[in-house]
Amino acid sequence: MMTRRTMLELTVLSAAGAVAAPAADPPFTLPKLPYALDALEPYIDAQTMQIHHDKHHQAYVDNLNKAIGGDPVLSRLSVEELLQRLDTLPAAVRLAVRNQGGGHANHSLFWQTLCPASKGGKPGVRLAAALERVFGGPNQFEEKIQAAALGVFGSGWAWLALDQAKNLTLDTSPNQDSPLLAGKQPLLGIDVWEHAYYLKYQNRRADYLKAIVKVVNWDFINARYEDLTR
Repeated sequence: MMTRRTMLELTVLSAAGAVAAPAADPPFTLPKLPYALDALEPYIDAQTMQIHHDKHHQAYVDNLNKAIGGDPVLSRLSVEELLQRLDTLPAAVRLAVRNQGGGHANHSLFWQTLCPASKGGKPGVRLAAALERVFGGPNQFEEKIQAAALGVFGSGWAWLALDQAKNLTLDTSPNQDSPLLAGKQPLLGIDVWEHAYYLKYQNRRADYLKAIVKVVNWDFINARYEDLTR
């Protein structure tokens, strides 16, 4: 027979167990860099990489988790899915997903499209042919994306992307807006927020743009292009 005392003891134990239960993992986490912080030297310095990745990108992840972490439906979606269906999301989270989710998605791709200068490779046969058709060739594309990035007013990005017809496009976006918002798939993004270059290049954005193209990971971009154009 269960006494009143036994019932009280079970209630206390149950409450203690509830308190001790581990918290659920957040929907999104900061991806690790695929190289050391100083791997992009002398073009991108280690201190900039540390602040950019560990502070700025982490903040986007934390704020995105804060915005949607309590919604079991939204928490099951990838950040790409959230951005692609932004107009269907609850109005209360839409701006946070656009800004914080955009920052998370943009940077997650950005880190992968960079690598040490000696390991970047070059555009593959099919991608090089596409760059030739659209921009006049890989060298001309490099010049055009630098010019586009230089022309971004304030903070934002310059993008090589694929439209819905699988054609290459060169675009710019303000703030942390992603090509995914326009139904495109980004292949390469160049970050022109000041925190991406200010410690080393100060206000010399053109110098940063000439440097960052030296550490583009064309092997990764080739693989992404092949996967998205199957």
